[in-house]
Amino acid sequence: MDHAAPNPAVPASPAGARPSAWFGAAALAALVMTLCLVLTWQLWEAARRDAERDLRIDFEFAARDVVNQLALRMAAHIQSLRGVQGLFNSSDDVTRQEFADFVRAQHADAEYPGMKAIGYIAALSEGGRAAHLARVRARGFPDYAITPPGTRAAYAPLLYLESFTGARLRPFGHDMLTEEPLRQMLEQARDSGQPSMSGKATVARERGRAASDGVLIALPVYIGRAPDQVGQRRDLLRGWIYAPFVMDDLMAHLGGERGADLLVTVYDGNEVAPAALMAAGAVPGVAGMAALRTEQGIAIAGRRWTLVVQARPSFGDAQSNDAAQLVLTLGLAVTVILSMLTWMLARSSALAGSALRQSQALTGELKAGQRRLVALADSAQRAQAMMRSILDATLDAILVDNGDRHILASNQRFRALWSIPDELDLAGDDSAVVAHLLTQLTQAGPLLYSRSLQLAEHEEHRELLRLKDGRFIEQLTRPVRLGQEGARLWSFRDITERKQIEQRERAHRHVLELLAHGAPLQAVLGAVVLGVESTNPGMLCAILLLDAEGRFLATGAAPSLPGFFNAAVDGLPARPGCGSCGSAAASGRRVIVEDIQTHPDWADYRDIAARAQLASSWSEPIRGASGRVLGTFAIYHRSPHYPSAAHVVLIEQAAQLAGIALEQAQAAQALRVGEERFRSLYDHAPVALWEQDWSGAREAVARLKACGVNELGPWLRERPGEAARLAALVRITDVNGAALAHVGARAKEPGTLGLAQNFGSLGADAFIDALLALTGGALFYECESSFLRVDGVARQHELTLLVMPGHAHSLDFVIASTVDITERKRIDDELHALASTDFLTGLPNRRVFMARLDDQFARLQRSVDECASVLMLDIDHFKHVNDVHGHAVGDAVLRHMAGLMRSGQRKIDTLGRVGGEEFAVLLPGTTGLAAQQYAERLRQSVADSPLDGEGRHIAITVSIGIATIDAGDTSPDAALIRADKALYRAKAQGRNRVCEYAEAAGMAAAEASLSRA
Repeated sequence: MDHAAPNPAVPASPAGARPSAWFGAAALAALVMTLCLVLTWQLWEAARRDAERDLRIDFEFAARDVVNQLALRMAAHIQSLRGVQGLFNSSDDVTRQEFADFVRAQHADAEYPGMKAIGYIAALSEGGRAAHLARVRARGFPDYAITPPGTRAAYAPLLYLESFTGARLRPFGHDMLTEEPLRQMLEQARDSGQPSMSGKATVARERGRAASDGVLIALPVYIGRAPDQVGQRRDLLRGWIYAPFVMDDLMAHLGGERGADLLVTVYDGNEVAPAALMAAGAVPGVAGMAALRTEQGIAIAGRRWTLVVQARPSFGDAQSNDAAQLVLTLGLAVTVILSMLTWMLARSSALAGSALRQSQALTGELKAGQRRLVALADSAQRAQAMMRSILDATLDAILVDNGDRHILASNQRFRALWSIPDELDLAGDDSAVVAHLLTQLTQAGPLLYSRSLQLAEHEEHRELLRLKDGRFIEQLTRPVRLGQEGARLWSFRDITERKQIEQRERAHRHVLELLAHGAPLQAVLGAVVLGVESTNPGMLCAILLLDAEGRFLATGAAPSLPGFFNAAVDGLPARPGCGSCGSAAASGRRVIVEDIQTHPDWADYRDIAARAQLASSWSEPIRGASGRVLGTFAIYHRSPHYPSAAHVVLIEQAAQLAGIALEQAQAAQALRVGEERFRSLYDHAPVALWEQDWSGAREAVARLKACGVNELGPWLRERPGEAARLAALVRITDVNGAALAHVGARAKEPGTLGLAQNFGSLGADAFIDALLALTGGALFYECESSFLRVDGVARQHELTLLVMPGHAHSLDFVIASTVDITERKRIDDELHALASTDFLTGLPNRRVFMARLDDQFARLQRSVDECASVLMLDIDHFKHVNDVHGHAVGDAVLRHMAGLMRSGQRKIDTLGRVGGEEFAVLLPGTTGLAAQQYAERLRQSVADSPLDGEGRHIAITVSIGIATIDAGDTSPDAALIRADKALYRAKAQGRNRVCEYAEAAGMAAAEASLSRA
């Protein structure tokens, strides 16, 4: 095996070069050690911050878990109360034993910590108090009483109470309304229909212990289902389900094992103040960790609590995070190793010439990389400058954060909109910026809620923020993507001007509504003034009215000005030099006084203006539609002020509204004159007139519909008593002389006249139809109905109801007119009887019978299942009766025949006399054999019933012809003709017999065949 060739000889280094190489290697090793130590320290610091952040996250999670568990615990308590509420909703009368069994079955003492008892509070009025006491005493409580004693408009006695712990609670019969916090809780639950919680109150006294503080929760119980309107809820209130809670027990064991390391303090409301303390989580001598502290809000049963959660010093002991120590240990070890290797390599490099050339090559590459990095950095700066220019050019204020309370970017508009000082940095953590924003908001909730949201992609969240300086800011939050990272974009827009315009429009609409409803002039003018002041903080407005002669001004509305100032300007002369309003009223032009103390028009009123702290005055003449000056509208400021163009438009609009109101008042005066004329016409009208108020009935109908009565007409017809109750709610406010004469009353005596003088029976269809028409929106209704005179005589009249203009919604002004038609109805009935009845027999005459026959024929045409027959009857040998016994006896025979026909008549049959001794019968639903049987019974009845009278015995027989009405007939007369032919066939066969048309037609055909043979 050959040996390797020896290395070429290396020239020896100079004597001074070796110490220099050693010195360079040591210096490089020291530099590497320094860099490694710095890097190790940075890694150790980062690991330590991560450990602190993990501890903070764990604390926040534990705090949220405590809040959530408290919310779930209270929700479970309220749900248990809803279960008891369901017991009362399902039964009209829940006994004490049923209540106790139901509550015990829920095991509330084990399932619902903190709840001391469940009780039932009855809702009573003064009128129902005596009955309530009697009912409870009769059930085994003879000493029961409502405490404290005394007479009150309403009572809320504690009726049932099931205690879980034996603690002393409020006694049986205690009136909960006598305690103001409990009264507020019960009234809020009653009006909202939802659970309501009281503030801090003494709940119970445990045996051997001091009184326990806590809260009470009440849930309303209504008669039937919960109504939608507040008024209905108050009317239908039955009582409350309530439960007391001890705060110390309620807060026990929240958060489980993790909650043992937390201090939880509960405050009532949104503020952390000693007066609002509900439950103290701090233990004497134990302080929490100031860095780990949070405030959480929670809403329970219509009330907010603020929970202050702070970590105990022992919090986090169970966690062990050795990453920082491990990083430090490894870093030191690596530093030592790298330093030694560096020293060794540097020493070798100092002796190697090739290392220099490699270093130069690496240096060139590094410079090229630096140039590329500089180019990329320049490009990034230009892109960032462009983005900054775009953000600064937008009208909205923009803020971008990473969704975890770290600000990434903002524009100049954001700093200007929120008046952020220059020294406040808009980068990094957003706590200081948010704190600055919260100081400007009237309510911090919307901003804090938006800050806590985690929005999904394409999801947006809007809020309306109200600032303390009166501005409105619209906030829009949405997620965005910045490269591979997610972010959140906040945009803020000042919409104060838009909101002011909306408020101004609402104020104008309110004034116009007051005018439309005929409100008093003072109320309308006050609304005009307050509408301007509400949308323009700092303005004090007044309206002065010019008298009829145009000489003096009187105060019309000035609610914000001092009383002494209003008294001083009341009666102000309308001439130049008498203040802004006097000059404006005299000249008919706008007067602007920027500084009252220097303007000549205010020379005589400067002192009173200074006393009222008024510095400027603008006055606009108020004109009517004709252009005449009716008064002035004035705007005052407490500092010298000159109007802008918007202010000029504002004062013009306010003056126009005031002018409309003044002219409306003048129109109202003219209306009163017209009403006096109407009263004169009303009292002396020849027609019976009644002034009525249907508003009570209208409200009762609205309540019935709200309770689920949709088909009111059939419902009232089935309940005449309910219809009479509604009729009793209609008030007759006035009648004229003709109405008194109409019903036979002597004077307008209270209680004498009622709706019985309009509708007779109050449960009749006429009243129900009128009620449905008026409450359904009809302005006019007329009908015919009976009425009762004061002396009890029932008569008929025509009734007309007219809702007066402007009262369609309330129905409090209805005019009824009545005309007595009793005699006319009697004459009409007599005429109708004469026109439709045979005067001798009382049967329908031929015209009526033919009309019924036409109707039956029409029904046959419409339905193939319909059938009918017609009978023609003729008294046999009737001429002989007249010739032998006379026409009087003949008339008696006809009446006797009519009576026999009626005795066998069905309700659906129609009888008629169609000739001298000829009668007809229409039998609906009858054909063939049934018709023959009916005719045979009638024939036999006539034959068996001779006419006896005046010593005479006259036998009567009748011949009957039958025909079926065919739907294919061209007219109903065809069936009558066929029946007539059958009748003559019966006579030809010997009389006193029944013959059907089909039988007669067959016999006629047979005879014709025989004759031809």
